[in-house]
Amino acid sequence: MSKFINPFTDYGFKLIFGREVSKDLLIEFLNDLLEGERVITDLQFLNNEQLPCYPEGRGIIYDVYCTTDTGEKIIVEMQNRMQSNFKERSIYYLSRAIVNQGQVGNEWKFEIKAVYGVFLMNFVIDKNIKLRTDVILADRENGNLFSDKFREIFIALPLFDKSEEECETNFERWIYILNNMETLKRLPFKARKAVFEKLEDIADVASMSPEDRERYDNSVKVYRDYLVTMDAAEQKGIEIGEKRGLKEGKERAQLEIAKNLKAKGMDNNSIAECTELPIETIESL
Repeated sequence: MSKFINPFTDYGFKLIFGREVSKDLLIEFLNDLLEGERVITDLQFLNNEQLPCYPEGRGIIYDVYCTTDTGEKIIVEMQNRMQSNFKERSIYYLSRAIVNQGQVGNEWKFEIKAVYGVFLMNFVIDKNIKLRTDVILADRENGNLFSDKFREIFIALPLFDKSEEECETNFERWIYILNNMETLKRLPFKARKAVFEKLEDIADVASMSPEDRERYDNSVKVYRDYLVTMDAAEQKGIEIGEKRGLKEGKERAQLEIAKNLKAKGMDNNSIAECTELPIETIESL
């Protein structure tokens, strides 16, 4: 039995980042993520129903929707598997949070607060992705910021490969803990950052109430069942691909043999018998 919560589960992620009692954990995480840009001193959790729903794979989208003390909207999402049009979906997700700021009447002059999307991905979105990809609205030619009202941060967790000793920044320490939490016997970095003391208490499975433990256990089961299902589907896809590859390879070899036999003057019917290719295919060579 793991000592600490698995943050890749729905309820586990919400226990760590989505409750009033753990609000300071989310504040610290976001401040370390945006270090040197701004400082969040407080935030308020918002109703996720204000955001669009996605029936496809809804069980693996774990999100927290909040607003900062200065009004910015922040969506923090944990997703375990790649979805179709993932980048486009993230843009739509944030755009909805912008549109929801609209007000009826002539008095509103399109004053909007910035919207941030933080996407923790337990997969690699494409071959060119980095550990951290920051998306902003900028001039294409000179890279100057056009507007600070839209910001996306994608974190590809599988690309983080540093050991505990190699972590140099608080951002790296957060990612190390999230990646390894379920297998750790103790949480590291507590001497460097006091909030990790609280994280250790909140993430300790033994400290859960019976109700939270039941919800968490159900969440773990859903998560593991999903992974088993997806792994089986991927393995089936690999097997089909391999079979198709063998079939295509055999066909290419048969065509080469047919070409060589035809060059040596063998008649088409005899070649068809030797290669098991259709007579029409051989005639077209």
